[in-house]
Amino acid sequence: MTTTDYTHSTATELISAMNDRAVSAVELASAAMDRIERYDSGINAIPVRDFDRALDAARVADAARARGAGGPLLGVPITVKESFNVAGLPTTWGIPPFKNFVPTEDAVAVARLKAAGAVILGKTNVPVALGDLQTYNPIYGTTNNPWDRERTPGGSSGGSAAALAAGFGAVSIGSDIAGSLRMPAHFTGVYAHKPSFGLLPARGHTTPPARPLAYDRDLTVIGPMARSASDLALMLNLLAEPDATGVGIAHRLALPPARHDDLPSYRVLIVDTHPLIPTSTDVRTAIDYLASGLAQAGAKVNRNSVLLPDQIEAARLYMRLLLASIAAAYPPDVYEQARTASQRVDPDDISLAAERTRGAALSYRDWITADSLRTRHRAAWSELFTEFDIVICPAAPTTAFRHDQSADLWARTIPIDDADYDYADQLVWAGVATTPGLPATAVPITRSPDGLPIGVQLIGPMFEDHTPIRFAQLLEQEFGGFTPPASR
Repeated sequence: MTTTDYTHSTATELISAMNDRAVSAVELASAAMDRIERYDSGINAIPVRDFDRALDAARVADAARARGAGGPLLGVPITVKESFNVAGLPTTWGIPPFKNFVPTEDAVAVARLKAAGAVILGKTNVPVALGDLQTYNPIYGTTNNPWDRERTPGGSSGGSAAALAAGFGAVSIGSDIAGSLRMPAHFTGVYAHKPSFGLLPARGHTTPPARPLAYDRDLTVIGPMARSASDLALMLNLLAEPDATGVGIAHRLALPPARHDDLPSYRVLIVDTHPLIPTSTDVRTAIDYLASGLAQAGAKVNRNSVLLPDQIEAARLYMRLLLASIAAAYPPDVYEQARTASQRVDPDDISLAAERTRGAALSYRDWITADSLRTRHRAAWSELFTEFDIVICPAAPTTAFRHDQSADLWARTIPIDDADYDYADQLVWAGVATTPGLPATAVPITRSPDGLPIGVQLIGPMFEDHTPIRFAQLLEQEFGGFTPPASR
């Protein structure tokens, strides 16, 4: 085999090949770097490159393997989302004033990847302040979808998703508050896992120039991205260790195994429509096909349940909490504008746009009220998972949409079949798992008639992250998984 034969291999496959001495870490790193230099100019997935240190790390990995040493990712070329601190590389979050900010220490997740032997090729592109469903910023420019460069790979982990689809490294890490792992995975045909809230340590995934202190920002998680479900399991096991500071829940939680190991044992609930925004025909058809396939494979598939929490109430709650979290970082003048706007909202307006406006200026008293409602929803999900093991729903209502960089994000629209809807309303699907803090695994299932990837998110019970990942593995075995884009 030549090194190009490993372009779209999984991390698990690369480790096996290196253990068999079919290829070296230096050869894999060199081939990946060559591919990035040849093809990334048209995709712009990896604007921050670290090739010299990557080759050094690959040499160290080869020497370690020659001594009989090992590691979960020893010699595997990977990428890291730009928002994670990597010592010696800029961390900007796409914000121009921080163009020259360079941290001196690695994020906890990055340190663990290095300790596991990973070879970090570079950092992947993000939207400004990670605040968009697309990936572009004034520092590094626009990232294009490898399947169709006129379309976005999603955001905010769009650079990582595009890199994986294009064959630039075997795995990556990203973050998610509003589908930022799941939507890019769906748009590019790769895998991602949004873990249970608080499970993975986020220290060092920090807005510059803040100190990398450990804390769990409401709704926000970090998580792995890959080209296979097995690699998600590998990455989760590697990252779900306690932070040295003792902050977070991982230090006191042993994750249970997956509920089942075969498809016929799974009880599945399909939720493919939302009362506040339609699902496109292409996505809904793909989910119907998956549901039929699961039933034929012996899984117990249901289309509705009285146990499902009120979707309208959940969406409104999510928008309120999401904007409260985002607006906490607004500069004083912007926050004052948000506060003034919230005062003008009609109390009888229950639209999602109104909830976002209210959320941006939410008082602590009102946040506690919202959090109490979230607790009730979390309890309802817990009850639902006594009767079901997996909930399957869209990661987004459409396939990857065309670039739209109009200045006012909140005034944009998203076309769904023959009608336009508020751009931010498509986030309702992200909120289904995000608000209660549930784990959700994004998996590719098919392609649309025009050749674009379609994925779904598999939502599992709280802190039972291995259940949706195992289910993703079974789907991959039964129906297939990642396929590379036809174009380079």
